[in-house]
Amino acid sequence: MDRTLIAAVLAAWIMAPLTAMVYAEGEGSRDALAPGSVSRVAGMEAWKRIEAVVTHPRCANCHVDAGGIPIWTPAGETRSRVHGMNIHGGVSRIGAEAAPCSTCHMTSTLPNDPAPAPPRAGIPWQLAPVEFLWYGRSSAEICKQLRDPARNGGRDAVALLAHLRHDASLNGFIPRGWEPGEGRSTPPGTFEDHLRDMAEWGAAGQPCPE
Repeated sequence: MDRTLIAAVLAAWIMAPLTAMVYAEGEGSRDALAPGSVSRVAGMEAWKRIEAVVTHPRCANCHVDAGGIPIWTPAGETRSRVHGMNIHGGVSRIGAEAAPCSTCHMTSTLPNDPAPAPPRAGIPWQLAPVEFLWYGRSSAEICKQLRDPARNGGRDAVALLAHLRHDASLNGFIPRGWEPGEGRSTPPGTFEDHLRDMAEWGAAGQPCPE
């Protein structure tokens, strides 16, 4: 692919989360609970439910390392493995150097039905930034990463809620995890349950397992 085009794609990919952060400012306040209003014990219970969501294949498969190889859990299967067809996200994290994620994954707000529908979401498909590596990490590692603004996109507990709400407003990857289409497993609970758990965890001071 032409170097100029790759540079343009990378620039757009880098700017997108910054734009989203500005747009999302304040969106999380409606879901936030008062700091200290939730006990540490309740906060840890909330984290256990959060962990079950963020480590589910619908959430973790694209949170991979700098190698850029997404994980795959095809419809009708429960075992995760390296994505088939030699798919590689590359430095761009969208596959710009070879086969873009959008070759098969569609940017669309249509439902992920009827089966086997191509995976759809309302924003362009991409791997999570390499700084947000989750796949294969422990509960404690993910928890400490998620609460650390230096490693979560500069977000405090309220801004994490805003991130979730903003993604939902775009019909993005996060809420779509619960609507992947027939034959694909879903994280426990619902998107709104996950928001409530994130709010409780935040109000409890974002406690993490040791």
